[in-house]
Amino acid sequence: MRFFEYESRAVVARAGIPVTRHGFAKTADEARRVAEEIGGPVVVKSQVLSGGRMKAGGVQFADSPEEAARHTERILDLEIGGHMPRGVLVDSRAAVAREYYAGVVWDGTRKRPVLLFSDMGGIDIEQVAADHPDHVARMHFSTRVPFQDWQAKQLVASLGVTGTALNRLTPIVARLARLFLEYDMTLAEINPLGELEDGSFVALDAHMDMENEARSRQRALLHELGVGDEETRQAREATPFELAGEQVDAQDHRGVAGNVTEFDGDLGLVIGAGGGSLTLFDAVRAHGGRPANYCEIGGNPSVLKACGLAKLVLTKPGVDKIAVMMSIVSNTRVDIVARGVVKACLELGFDPAEKIAIFRIPGAWEEEGFKILERYGVQYADRSVSLNEAARRAVARVQGGVA
Repeated sequence: MRFFEYESRAVVARAGIPVTRHGFAKTADEARRVAEEIGGPVVVKSQVLSGGRMKAGGVQFADSPEEAARHTERILDLEIGGHMPRGVLVDSRAAVAREYYAGVVWDGTRKRPVLLFSDMGGIDIEQVAADHPDHVARMHFSTRVPFQDWQAKQLVASLGVTGTALNRLTPIVARLARLFLEYDMTLAEINPLGELEDGSFVALDAHMDMENEARSRQRALLHELGVGDEETRQAREATPFELAGEQVDAQDHRGVAGNVTEFDGDLGLVIGAGGGSLTLFDAVRAHGGRPANYCEIGGNPSVLKACGLAKLVLTKPGVDKIAVMMSIVSNTRVDIVARGVVKACLELGFDPAEKIAIFRIPGAWEEEGFKILERYGVQYADRSVSLNEAARRAVARVQGGVA
């Protein structure tokens, strides 16, 4: 889940990293009061979960509280990246001598977090890495062994930073790495990390993403930030279809029917097996198919949950057929999934043989599952048929070809 900038600032400050004087405002009057408390020139920033704020006019400079209020009125009516702002961040304008970058991201290939530091802050780190790779230092670190200050010092020093700047940057970068681990983040970024004219350092902006699965572990933090249990905090607001998917998963504790994401295609997907679901989604697209959704089902769901997910997908406008596919699974009973999707078709008045383009789930109780499918004339495939071939057959059936 993503955090707004004003929340990310609070997380950074909670970790002991210096931040500029700022405040969150939902109205022009509140923005005026924050600017008065700051006492000096300020920056008014739109609080949206998307980039491009500066280019869209969502970041404005003000020399007085009245000007800050006027900017706030305009910004609150400004849609950016499909998002309306939750409010504005009124931030003091610091006298910055130099800008740095510090960030931690999860490296899915190495299965470890990687700490990044650059002496070229204020611009996208991807652009710096592409155009000036010698200005980006990297260091993977353990999730089990406590992060030490000497590791941060070694990383910062590798870019030629010395003296007082090195000594002051080291604890900030180290605290950012520890913050990443403590709060189950997938991204913890300060950009820019400003060196002020007096030689001190302060976080001028911050971005934080947390693992969705960590919500229960991080209740105290989320409560402190005022994040509600119903907030999904994705890159965009959840659609009614996606919210309905959460309800399907919540209606029964057995198994999982999660990560339901809406697209505008005509082939509905009931897919699972972790990475297998990503593989299947990509395979459908590679064969020219148009997925109507992404989802993940598994963990031995009940008939109720399998039926609920299939019903949701089948009733989505524009869906012609559904494909029910997984890799080889060990704990998800094939017969239960088969019962669920057939039940969904029958209760909606559809012929399972027509609505289910392909059923490809090898695993436990597969013989019983295949018997159910045979009874209703549903095309199915055993483990001898690859995921790629199963996806091809599903797309062919939707497109009216020979599967």
